[in-house]
Amino acid sequence: MTHIVLVEPEIPQNTGNIARTCTAIGAKLHIVRPIPFDISDKSVQRAGLDYWQYLDLEVHESLDAFLAKHAKDTLYFCSTKAKSTYSSVEYPKTKDVYLLFGAESRGLPEDLIFSDKGTAITIPMLPHIRSLNLSNSVAIIAYEVERQKSIGK
Repeated sequence: MTHIVLVEPEIPQNTGNIARTCTAIGAKLHIVRPIPFDISDKSVQRAGLDYWQYLDLEVHESLDAFLAKHAKDTLYFCSTKAKSTYSSVEYPKTKDVYLLFGAESRGLPEDLIFSDKGTAITIPMLPHIRSLNLSNSVAIIAYEVERQKSIGK
């Protein structure tokens, strides 16, 4: 299974769009607190439309709590600071894959990105572009994981 992990998301509309992507591919959404908005708020549900009821959602109290619980899982840290591209990685087909994304304004902590707890990956873009929208980034990488899992079926 693919797991999308949002660490301290800031924009409810992005979270709603990501929830919709998760339901479309059968991925589980993990949200790591703090969250500056109510995840049952209408703006989140509006972005996710009528898919919110099908969402497999787990909320974690902190990044440390999430990392402790999933220390033995296959983690990918999605960041503009990573060197390896998301499409150059061979994702495991038989194990759960956890894709971690940081807050829209600051991303994941640098010490985590460059730690030995997982693999750092990025989406290539022109050097003068700071980043893509979070929900677009999640869709790009999540669909690559799903594409690779479907090869050979």
